Amino acid sequence: MEHVDTLITARWVIPVEPRDRALENHAVAIRQGRIVAIEPREQALQRFAADQTIDRPDHVLLPGLVNAHTHAAMVLLRGAAESSSLDHWLKAQVWPLERQWIDAEYVRDGTELAIADMLTSGTTCFADMHLFPEIVAHTASAARIRACIGLPVLDAATLWAESADEYMDKGSRLHDEYRDDPLITTAFAPYSPAALTDETLLRVRRAADELDLPMTMHVNESHLDAVRDGERTLARLDRLGLLSPLLAAVHMVHLDDEDLDRAARGGIHIVHCPQSNLKLGNGVSPIRAIRARGVNIALGTDGAASNNDLSLLDEMRTAALLETGVIVWQMDGSPPMTAHDWLRAATLSGAQALGLGDAIGSIEPGKWADLCCIDLARPHSQPVYDPAVQIVHSISRDQVSDVWVAGRRLVADGRLTQMDIDDVLQRAQRWQARIAPTRS
Repeated sequence: MEHVDTLITARWVIPVEPRDRALENHAVAIRQGRIVAIEPREQALQRFAADQTIDRPDHVLLPGLVNAHTHAAMVLLRGAAESSSLDHWLKAQVWPLERQWIDAEYVRDGTELAIADMLTSGTTCFADMHLFPEIVAHTASAARIRACIGLPVLDAATLWAESADEYMDKGSRLHDEYRDDPLITTAFAPYSPAALTDETLLRVRRAADELDLPMTMHVNESHLDAVRDGERTLARLDRLGLLSPLLAAVHMVHLDDEDLDRAARGGIHIVHCPQSNLKLGNGVSPIRAIRARGVNIALGTDGAASNNDLSLLDEMRTAALLETGVIVWQMDGSPPMTAHDWLRAATLSGAQALGLGDAIGSIEPGKWADLCCIDLARPHSQPVYDPAVQIVHSISRDQVSDVWVAGRRLVADGRLTQMDIDDVLQRAQRWQARIAPTRS
């Protein structure tokens, strides 16, 4: 018999690749953090001798979810501007609050709380865009979660850097520090086209091309972002050469046909954040038109201050309901996304947007064992005809039973195994006590 570290058997396994599969009574074998095989349960039990065998007879096993856009530390401001619904009102309350409190301690404590939130809802990889990225990287590494750390680039001065030169220099050093890390990768994170000059955007593009490093940026989030100085934002990015497979454009709500055609020609990825877009009053991204052009669609939650929830399960359900319930009236002849399509958006498509598609996002031999297991033996998720439909439309986050990153079990029977959740919550409560009196 072949030795493996872990053998997980489940009632269903959804590998994501190949598409539209829900394998019944299968097992996944893991050795040294990577997937060795996916086989029928009885065949796997005969083939492998495992140090640990985990049997999940009522569960579905799938790739860990990939949250392709967060501002993780902002979870400490969850609900701080709940009384506001419009974009400019919300930001007028939240951003000054964060500027008042942000420092390395704030970023560390907020990121750790966000990681606990994401892991217990099935997320195994997240992409972050925030100041103090070195703190985010260190915190994620300590928690053993996979993370793509955004290297912020702005022309404006902040507490972290004074100029575009300093942002680029500090970001390059952080990239070099984690170049060979198995869990931590990096991406350039220019905040938005409006926040940078042509010169700085060109500099980011050249550095990304040289290092073959992804870029992530807010694009056309509100109607004010779609046009600047008489030029469409997508036309500007095209002119500067930023529309390439290295770019993950976040939000992409306000688009015309020309924008969509440019995005498709460039081969960019789009990170859809429907709950944030709704709460900020920015509208609904034209997902069906985007998909009809063959553009890769990933999912993100944005910051919890503008969303309140970091569960990609909830984000996926909102996206699916919006696409069929709000966008269906457009009826352009293209079919709606299925439950399996949305699972792909939350896993492999997110990995591809972050430059990690060859390493994670599907259950295939050779890939890292980043996995999520969900218990379907609940009244509201029975009976099961297609487990993908249950995941997208029926389950709640408390049904996530187990989570593995690189074969390490970070959630077991719904409980975090590597984090002191009592300490994390106590620090969050201390921040609430400090921040609450300063709210206007």
